[in-house]
Amino acid sequence: MAKNGLKIAIYGKGGIGKSTTAANLAAAFAVQGQKVMQIGCDPKADSTRNLTGKRIPTVLGTLRDKEYTREFKDEDFLFPGYAGVTCVEAGGPEPGVGCAGRGIILMGETLSRLGIFEKEWDVIIYDVLGDIVCGGFAVPIREGFADAVYIVTSAEFMPLYAANNILKGAIKFAHRGGALVGGIIHNSRRAGEESVTVEEFARRTNIRVLGNIPYSEEIHKAELKAKTVIEEFPYSRVSGIFQALAEAIIENDDYQVPNALSDEEMDQLCNEIIAEGRKD
Repeated sequence: MAKNGLKIAIYGKGGIGKSTTAANLAAAFAVQGQKVMQIGCDPKADSTRNLTGKRIPTVLGTLRDKEYTREFKDEDFLFPGYAGVTCVEAGGPEPGVGCAGRGIILMGETLSRLGIFEKEWDVIIYDVLGDIVCGGFAVPIREGFADAVYIVTSAEFMPLYAANNILKGAIKFAHRGGALVGGIIHNSRRAGEESVTVEEFARRTNIRVLGNIPYSEEIHKAELKAKTVIEEFPYSRVSGIFQALAEAIIENDDYQVPNALSDEEMDQLCNEIIAEGRKD
């Protein structure tokens, strides 16, 4: 791909496995021969930990530490990760001061000035906190940074509620030339979790489930070593699932303007989830 290669934004509720999913996808793309950059857009700045084996300096932290006293270079913000993935962390403001969403905007401006986005990337992944789609966190959707949005969710109500809010933001910006929705990635949070609820949510919102990641001990074991399963367990079933999902994302061109459910419709879905749980 040329410098205008695939750009995707991965959203999801905090703690749902969005960063783990993003890092494993980045690793899968890279071992398939793609030139990949992953940009962490969460103030926790841990999106790329499983690719680099450690926390890396953040854009905002570097800007604060240097106090804008010198010209910056690529290596001030770009760090090498597994299989050649280039890693960036936006970071956030000091606790109790400033706006984390504004940090994403400043990160984008900084990388743009350095011409980072003009390099020949095959895939750029934005890993974005999706609990609150404020102006800053919506930048990858609304500013044309991303071509498509992928939402990571489990079958539980609160992650689905957050997913629905993300869809509302995507709808608003889609009509202004923003990113469309590529699909849902179902990340199972417990053994035996069924995808039926997520499939039903996708049907009602007019999007599709592009992949199902099963609950896996290999994922947790790899994370304890700050690695992806692609690196630590390359021949495992779950590694193969991430590889297949990466291929599906590359091939996917069925981007949609979704529907979003009202609060009443989400409550109805919640009641159905509860009812199904009682049957089990």
